[in-house]
Amino acid sequence: MKSLSKTVLSATVLLLLILSSCKTNNTPKQYRFNSTIQVDGLTRTYTVNLPPNYYESSGFSLVIALHGGGGSGAQFESTNKLTDKANSAGFIVVYPDGTGVINTWNAGRCCGSAMNNNVDDVKFISNLIDKLVSEFKINPKKVYATGHSNGGMLCYRLACELSNKIAAIAPNASTMVVSTPCNAARPVPILHMHSKLDEHVPYLGGVGNGVTGISVPPLDSVFTVWSTRNNCLNPKQVIFTNTGYTFTKWYTCSNNVSIHFYLTNDGGHGWPGGLPGGPNSDTPSTAINANDLLWDFFQQFQLP
Repeated sequence: MKSLSKTVLSATVLLLLILSSCKTNNTPKQYRFNSTIQVDGLTRTYTVNLPPNYYESSGFSLVIALHGGGGSGAQFESTNKLTDKANSAGFIVVYPDGTGVINTWNAGRCCGSAMNNNVDDVKFISNLIDKLVSEFKINPKKVYATGHSNGGMLCYRLACELSNKIAAIAPNASTMVVSTPCNAARPVPILHMHSKLDEHVPYLGGVGNGVTGISVPPLDSVFTVWSTRNNCLNPKQVIFTNTGYTFTKWYTCSNNVSIHFYLTNDGGHGWPGGLPGGPNSDTPSTAINANDLLWDFFQQFQLP
């Protein structure tokens, strides 16, 4: 009986040691990362959000969310509610920060100190993609970019210069202001959202009342460039219209890409379906929801 008692005691001690070891090694899972990367001597900052199912799955899509001029990644996240969409839909989202005392992106002819100092934001995003793909369970064929205002302008530049890494873009309240002719290496799917009431970046072109003071091209000319670049055989067609918005589409393009354009009758220079806030931001449109539209759009495309 003594021998049996010793055996039971030894087994109990062993079990307790194993359980204790498991508790010690049970490191809490992390879903938020604030980090930096060095690019051309500059320390660039960004925040990554992983969805709740990250540790149980793999092959995630990555959405790069670019704030407007004068904003920040943290500000953009707080007003666009994209993290909520990422968590529910199961994709990774990263919020990079621009540069300067007032954060801006170098989109070509805009904006601020990023443009004046010729900051290579295309290189920054390219290096950031490489870093994130190496660190997280991201499918490199499913990397997308979205952005508001100056951030949307950078989306267009990324489509022109980084189409080997960006599968599709979804700019909002912006236009294309590249300083050299767009020379995308492949057709790029584009979803553009804009308000008729946007006075900072007028959809008809011209000088808005924002701080940049530059004259921007009308969106029709931007879509002409991209429908030609994407070899879209059919002219644009209005797919749907009501009192809230009009949805126009270019299709029958190379590699089955398409161009979607949502023009709302409400809101202004804001993120549709988001919250008011951020520099030069108006009350957002409630006619459409940017996060739902961009995610539905992105899921249709990946790099060849």
